Amino acid sequence: MFPAQALAECLKNDGWQIAMMTDARGRKHVGNIPADPVIEVQAATISPRRPVRAIGGMWKLMQGVGTAKAFIKDWQPDVVVGFGGYPAFPALKAAQAMKIPTILHDQNAVLGRVNRVFARKANMVISGFDILEKLPAGIKKNVHWQVLGNPLRANILAASQRVYQPPGDQINLLIVGGSLGARLLCETVPKAVALLSDEMRKRLSIVQQTRPESLDLAREIYAKAGVRAICEPFFSDIETHLAKAHYIIARAGASSVSEIMAMGLPSLLVPLKIAMDDHQTVNALPLKNLGAADILPEFEFTPDRVKSILTERLNDSSWLETASGAARSAAKLGATTDLAKCVTRIAAQ
Repeated sequence: MFPAQALAECLKNDGWQIAMMTDARGRKHVGNIPADPVIEVQAATISPRRPVRAIGGMWKLMQGVGTAKAFIKDWQPDVVVGFGGYPAFPALKAAQAMKIPTILHDQNAVLGRVNRVFARKANMVISGFDILEKLPAGIKKNVHWQVLGNPLRANILAASQRVYQPPGDQINLLIVGGSLGARLLCETVPKAVALLSDEMRKRLSIVQQTRPESLDLAREIYAKAGVRAICEPFFSDIETHLAKAHYIIARAGASSVSEIMAMGLPSLLVPLKIAMDDHQTVNALPLKNLGAADILPEFEFTPDRVKSILTERLNDSSWLETASGAARSAAKLGATTDLAKCVTRIAAQ
């Protein structure tokens, strides 16, 4: 949703009319996207491991395609941009069947399954990272493939103009994970912080995205450890906390990694174990290879291990500053405008 929002904001400013097509789950998160109309279609995840459910899922997708075709026939879009996931399937299927130009954007370093289905007939395939695994054979020759990066929202881009300063007396630690916070991070990080030295705990100021059911426990652990901490399920001003942070612990979703790069943040990344094709680990590799991040698999994410990493990294101002510069060097801050230019060019053909 975030890359779609960023592109829509940019195109809207250029005078485009924007329609958003998604499923019932996605519709709950379109409030900040400047799109009118918003069309809800049937969609479902297809898993070959669950054949009975897959049959029902295909039926829903075909219903969604029917809705998408009716809308496209009436609204007549100049171009359809798909950001992956099964909610994009109906729009892309309908658009390609009706000879409407299509652009695929994949946030991750591994091409998603839906985008793989439509990549061969797409006018362009855009990737968020320099590496793009699972790209079908022949795509680079027959389809215009470009690495542009992940579109970032205007508020994130504005906040990214800050200059990173290594911590002094106070260390600002930010913990985020998914839309409501990852349970593993919610429960493990407070325990790890409680194991830190008295001196380190006194310097820490923590902002943590915490699931509602974990709030009381996290706040209690931090309070007993004498650590200043703000724990909430969601931060509408996340860019403010990103700009203040000296170090971040996060999942390795594409938007998170791209924002970490833009902000020049040293990080500890915890890939989601169940992520399709382990794409979060691949997303995190560029930062690790640059020496800007540590990657810690879920099975290693224990209070003792996290405590050891925090002790090493937060006590090394030289590493923090170097890691910040390395992360920033990987950022693609022009991704939003570059993608908008591609959309304009394809629509004009």
